[in-house]
Amino acid sequence: MKHLFLFFSLFSFSLVIAQTENQSQLTIDQIMQGEDFVGYLPTDIQWSDTSKTIYFSWNPDNDTIRSTYRVNINTKTIEKLSFEDLKAKTASGVYSKDHTQKVYEKNGDLFLLNTNSSEIKRLTHTNKRESNPQFSGDEKSIIFQQDSNLFQWHISEGTLKQLTDFKSGNKKSESKLDAQDQWLEDDQLQYFNILEKRKNSNDAQSYRQEQIQFDRPEPVYLGDKNLFGIQISPDLKYVIYRLYKAPNDKNTIVPDYVTESGYTNDLNARPKVGDDQYTYESWVLNLETGKHYQIKTDTIEGIKDKPAYLKDYAENASEYQDTYENPREVEIGNPIFSEDGKAIINITSIDHKDRWIMMIDLSDGSLNLIDRQHDDAWIGGPGIGWFSRPEMGWIDQNNIWFKSEKTGYAHLYSANINNGKIKALTQGDFEILGVNLSKDNKTFFITSNKVSPHQHHFYHLPSKGGTMKQITSKTGGHEVTVSPDEKHLAVRYSYSNKPWELYVMPNKAGAEMTQLTESTTEAFKAYNWTDSEIINFTARDGVQVPATLYKPNPDKKNNAAIIFVHGAGYKQNVHQWWPDYYREYMFHNFLADNGYTVLAIDFRASEGYGRDWRTAIYRHMGGQDLDDQVDGAQYLVENHNIDKDRLGIYGGSYGGFITLMAMFTSPDTFKSGAALRSVTDWAHYNHGYTSPILNTPVEDPKAYQRSSPIYFAEGLKGHLLMLHGMIDTNVHFQDVVRLSQRLIELKKENWELAVFPLEGHGFVEASSWSDEYRRIFKLFQETLN
Repeated sequence: MKHLFLFFSLFSFSLVIAQTENQSQLTIDQIMQGEDFVGYLPTDIQWSDTSKTIYFSWNPDNDTIRSTYRVNINTKTIEKLSFEDLKAKTASGVYSKDHTQKVYEKNGDLFLLNTNSSEIKRLTHTNKRESNPQFSGDEKSIIFQQDSNLFQWHISEGTLKQLTDFKSGNKKSESKLDAQDQWLEDDQLQYFNILEKRKNSNDAQSYRQEQIQFDRPEPVYLGDKNLFGIQISPDLKYVIYRLYKAPNDKNTIVPDYVTESGYTNDLNARPKVGDDQYTYESWVLNLETGKHYQIKTDTIEGIKDKPAYLKDYAENASEYQDTYENPREVEIGNPIFSEDGKAIINITSIDHKDRWIMMIDLSDGSLNLIDRQHDDAWIGGPGIGWFSRPEMGWIDQNNIWFKSEKTGYAHLYSANINNGKIKALTQGDFEILGVNLSKDNKTFFITSNKVSPHQHHFYHLPSKGGTMKQITSKTGGHEVTVSPDEKHLAVRYSYSNKPWELYVMPNKAGAEMTQLTESTTEAFKAYNWTDSEIINFTARDGVQVPATLYKPNPDKKNNAAIIFVHGAGYKQNVHQWWPDYYREYMFHNFLADNGYTVLAIDFRASEGYGRDWRTAIYRHMGGQDLDDQVDGAQYLVENHNIDKDRLGIYGGSYGGFITLMAMFTSPDTFKSGAALRSVTDWAHYNHGYTSPILNTPVEDPKAYQRSSPIYFAEGLKGHLLMLHGMIDTNVHFQDVVRLSQRLIELKKENWELAVFPLEGHGFVEASSWSDEYRRIFKLFQETLN
């Protein structure tokens, strides 16, 4: 009997060893090297001004850092730039209308390029930084910014003129004394003749100096506000400038413990959602008269509308007022000028519910509505709003273009500024992702997922509307940079299991795409990477949810499965191009080699599927987005012979948040979970990301209560591993510390916390990545096998 017990003990020990032993030719240390293992892929694509050379960032020799390379599109010869080459290389800038000249800023100085002769003239050579150069409307001058002011350099005369004189603080003559100090001054001057005489003499001297001064711009005093945007009209008559006032924030302190000095360094990080926010103003300065006037938004359509969710908190619904007494706060964007000097601006409400595109009358700052976009959730979508620079511009002097989600998908529209007529230029169940207008304003260059949500292609579209013509054709993702002469395309192309490489092709449909770089390492190419399968499963509400499925070989299948939750919320991970989450992609290959089935879901709120998908989490993160993970788990059990008691889940950032919600609120679905750099309480995250989705904790406490894992920690049953960088200034380490204390007080036992002292939100060191994923693999091996 004793020998039998020893046999079973040894058998159990050997089984544990077998469960943790890696069955893949890959190792975690290997794949977590990142670019050192995959290869340094080409990035930062830029054309030369001659349209014959492409510049890009690359590191084929695995040097300490990346370098700038160039490739001739005719000879295909690739060269690494020397320091002298880098000094001589032009930067991105602004071309003249006929593209014979380009003005640009480099290292704080200004340069003028003749594109015909390639001659470069250095315009400034100062210790101050000159920036934002542009041609005047008549192209006789170059306008640029130095410090907080605009200057004009006349090209033919070589003369320099200061156009504005913005100053902080208040004009001395405008500073009023209080009653006590004013009485004392008046009394002094009345009873001491010498003081009065000296004052009169000083005033006379000041007046005489003013009369003999040369003509200079009138000072504009900014008071207690700060200048952060300044634009000038093509005719140089009007300047639109923007001001902001910072709140008195109470920022979070993030201690950095492992430092060169040996002392703890306190990192001053952001405040929390709902804290006082920046306030903004926009003004017009008439350079001819010196007058300046504020752009007023208090009368624009819907400016006093209350968000619909506030009705949920009304004590008496019958007496509820759906408008405020005062206008909502807004942010006014930079003006976009037509060639003849008209200006449009984008205005966004601070509560994220409205966007207005307006014409501005520069003579008095008044506004005229072109288009209003409203969303009871929040204004968003590619090139529309929420972390996305609004894409809009002029087609001609009478028509503008812009993007809107009014049909449920991000599409392109034109509007006539004279009659107000709006025309849809694209339509359908797909999104217009990126837009640029050709030099002659006749063609839109578009990136879209029209073929499939899982592919990105490049298109041409007539600016007056018509048929979108597809230019790229290979299955996958295409990131296109058009040459200055618009005859060629530099294309970063990739497929699901083929990383990004640089290609070139003519800018016309059906043209061949020629590969220019080969970046992947021999070690990477030695493995047969999965061309992962894209599937759709049916969620509980009947919606088809896309996901990527990684299946092990039948002889290795262990009937356990892991669900991966991508980060950022509004991001896409189910597609046919090389993923941003490429380490996770390689880890999923590794897991499949070890017998696991892996499902990576583009859950509700993911990017690329339109407005309704994007806003499905409004006021309840951890609602439909979590349901999609649970329904995905059910799909695996019912369709892929997965044991319902052997399901795991993991993800980072937003994916870590969903993992926590899954482990706390669906504890019978997932036996174990790994939550990386997770938000544990949305009331402690930043305002810009959180307030569009959940509003603010004071105004919408229900949204925060049902969306934050810390309130559901008592539901933990399975095995939880939390991992977090200690100097994370995005999702603060404080988040996971607070949740840890909650778990301690709840007497939960099956949880662990791994900390990384030298890592922030996005890990940098391969050793940290490896440690993190070894722990994740160990968790699944020990709990799901």
